[in-house]
Amino acid sequence: MGLIKTEITLENPKEVNLAKLTTMALVDTGALHLCIPNEVAIQLNLVELEKRPVTFANGESKLCSYVGPIQLRWQNRTCFVGAMVLGDEVLLGAIPLEDMDLIIHPSQFKLTVNPEHPNYPASVAK
Repeated sequence: MGLIKTEITLENPKEVNLAKLTTMALVDTGALHLCIPNEVAIQLNLVELEKRPVTFANGESKLCSYVGPIQLRWQNRTCFVGAMVLGDEVLLGAIPLEDMDLIIHPSQFKLTVNPEHPNYPASVAK
């Protein structure tokens, strides 16, 4: 399967006068969190909540800043998340994907809303 990228909008809900940031994100189901470069954290004036250990695909581990809150928007969906500050591009991980009830359409290499809930995100709580 190829890489899937999508446009998302990020904003700091605590800073209502701060401009929203629209950016491309790599849809990464191998990542749990929203991951953002340090430049994005600075632009959104995000506060470091804590340091968290992150284990990378090669087995290495590193302490990374966890920042937030962030309001994330994609088409007709939105969620509030924290983000790991790392890397050089925005990664849209499994937690915000699930929160917004989004799925990957593998044959079309695109992100889409869950067809069972096209107008609103739904969750399962059992």
